Amino acid sequence: MDKRYAIPSGDFTHAGQASSEIKRLLKQLNIPPKIIKRVVVSLYEAEVNVVAHSLGGEVLCSIDSEHIKITVSDRGPGIPDVGLAMSEGYSTASQEVREMGFGAGMGLPNMRNNSDEMDIKTSPEGTSIFMNISFKEN
Repeated sequence: MDKRYAIPSGDFTHAGQASSEIKRLLKQLNIPPKIIKRVVVSLYEAEVNVVAHSLGGEVLCSIDSEHIKITVSDRGPGIPDVGLAMSEGYSTASQEVREMGFGAGMGLPNMRNNSDEMDIKTSPEGTSIFMNISFKEN
């Protein structure tokens, strides 16, 4: 089953809409709560990053009986230093974004820590983050 969601740039009011809908769906599929939490944290962090740092993007979630594969793609400006961006606490969020309570520098680290597999492709044209989360509890 595939689900696709648009993520508009700068729209913090709707950031998290995809993760909320996926959470409801995974509950209906009787996925263990610990796994749902990992999916929701990963996806929410990705959504907020798209809203805060890009010109908009989309989420594609592919769900089968064993795992969920999430691809979050955005349009520009890319991540200049992925290694640095993966450091806990590092943020390029604007002051305005920080004043709204976002931009703590935990987005990419939280995605990495809650995914079984994560891959980032980035350029000045945009970024694509792939995450795979198994439905089997560790």
